[in-house]
Amino acid sequence: MAFHNLIGKRGEEIAAAILRQKGYTIERTNWRLGHLEVDIIASNKDEIVFAEVKTRTSTFGGKMPEESVDRVKRARLVAAANAYIKYYRIEKRPRFDIIGLLLDKNTGEILMQTHLEDAFIPALRTVHANSYSGHWKWKHRRRVIT
Repeated sequence: MAFHNLIGKRGEEIAAAILRQKGYTIERTNWRLGHLEVDIIASNKDEIVFAEVKTRTSTFGGKMPEESVDRVKRARLVAAANAYIKYYRIEKRPRFDIIGLLLDKNTGEILMQTHLEDAFIPALRTVHANSYSGHWKWKHRRRVIT
């Protein structure tokens, strides 16, 4: 496995531990549907959390890991969350978190961690303007989600 993949995997393990310490149950890790992916899906009795984890070994020009979640990545996370909520018929309030981790390249020790709870609120319009019927449709394990 490539070094950056190992760093990412280590970061996701740390992020899951952070959420567990805060009382969340980890429902899924690396949940995928086609090209969409959510790093960690966690829940408590009131909320379901869709967490994007960014792990780095340097700040890349002063930019912290959590700052690299741009508008496009947020939109993809929202689309994945919508699919997950519809597929599993979730009725909890969704929340989008970003967990940024800065690790020591040699030891894997945590140098800095940031957990941005409710990092962003998606736009009310979640249906893509280019969708044929005006509604999202996903196929997952031979099941159509609308």
